Amino acid sequence: MNYNQNRKISQITEETLIIGVDIAKHKHVARAQDFRGIDLSKRLVFKSHLDGFQTLIKWGNELMKRHQKSKVIVGMEPTGHYWMTLAYYLKAHDIKVVTVNPMHVKKSKELDDNSPTKNDTKDAKVIAQLIKDGRYSEPTLPEDIYAELRQGIKLYDQLIQDRNAVKAKVHNWLDRYFPEFLTVFKDWEGNAALQVLRMSLLPQDIVVMKDEDILFEIKKVAKRAVGLKRIQRLKSAAKQSVGLTIGSRFAKEELRFLTEQYDDLSERIDRLAKELCEMVLTIPGAKEMSDIKGIGLMTVVGFFAEVGDLSQYDHPRQLLKLAGLNLRKNESGKHKGQTTITKRGRKRLRALLFRVAMPLAATNQAFKSLHEYYRHRTENPLTGKQALVALCSKLIRVLFIIGRRQCAFSEEKMIQDMPHLQNQLQAS
Repeated sequence: MNYNQNRKISQITEETLIIGVDIAKHKHVARAQDFRGIDLSKRLVFKSHLDGFQTLIKWGNELMKRHQKSKVIVGMEPTGHYWMTLAYYLKAHDIKVVTVNPMHVKKSKELDDNSPTKNDTKDAKVIAQLIKDGRYSEPTLPEDIYAELRQGIKLYDQLIQDRNAVKAKVHNWLDRYFPEFLTVFKDWEGNAALQVLRMSLLPQDIVVMKDEDILFEIKKVAKRAVGLKRIQRLKSAAKQSVGLTIGSRFAKEELRFLTEQYDDLSERIDRLAKELCEMVLTIPGAKEMSDIKGIGLMTVVGFFAEVGDLSQYDHPRQLLKLAGLNLRKNESGKHKGQTTITKRGRKRLRALLFRVAMPLAATNQAFKSLHEYYRHRTENPLTGKQALVALCSKLIRVLFIIGRRQCAFSEEKMIQDMPHLQNQLQAS
């Protein structure tokens, strides 16, 4: 990605045909102009399928020939997921694709006609004008292993979400039919507790069942920590249960269905995680990243799924902006407001970094010392959450260097490279 405004503008010359596309689900609208903003043709409406994409390319080639242009740049808003098929198609045909911020389109659409009117034709023209002014970005369109990782982590998150929904339903079932169950087992996801639930028994069924039969079923998955005393406690809780006794036939079916769903999703999650971890280790620098104390392989998978190939970035500041971790100042005259992060970036990447910053601050000596420094420094000490966000920024820089150089991370070297951390440790 290129965030240098001058370089962006310099790419738009009198030889450039600028095409702005307003994206919709079924039909797209395109407008074309030159580097001065002069319209070169009427709008083109084309459908979101192969014939429509071919029509766009043919239309662009005809305009280039008619107006003596040697290159073309196509821009669009990254609206949902509808823009991706067109972007990848154009990329496959060696056509430069850029995106514009939807917020920029919304705020600049009144510049020409002083009207808040919104329509596809107008939006396509606004997009083309933003490109002319260099107000665009070059999107990350992952391919090969990076595309696989992005799709894989998306599926992984969906499976986790589905399993969490099943967990909530199991808690709902226990609250209705056996609320005392968790007084015997601390966590129903433990091997022994889950095996009892797989038996699909109501409290009245547990009471009449032999202790040895229940223990036999539990021993299939839990060899230790569960004995007859636990079984007797379970039967005592079942005997005094205030759970519902109505609808018992299909209550058992519901529990059997939920435990089967839970087991199936857990197996799929484990298998997918194993496959993704094996895949990410083929990327240079991934092994060195996972060797950092406090970072697991799935964190590395999520990182590469979001940022793609690190060779396309020139500086870690680009990753900071991609994650929405770049700072936003609020100053005017003598007024100095609070400085915050923009949060204009990939929120999944930002959330991933924040989640890993917490164990890093607890287990990794270098990051722990840096966190303490941010919290207790003399000038501008940060709150706990602010310090973790600052750690996210440092982590991005570390991962960028490791990924580009394939070097090992050293806690001691990180501390040596930051004099204020050395002073912090000496003071403590």
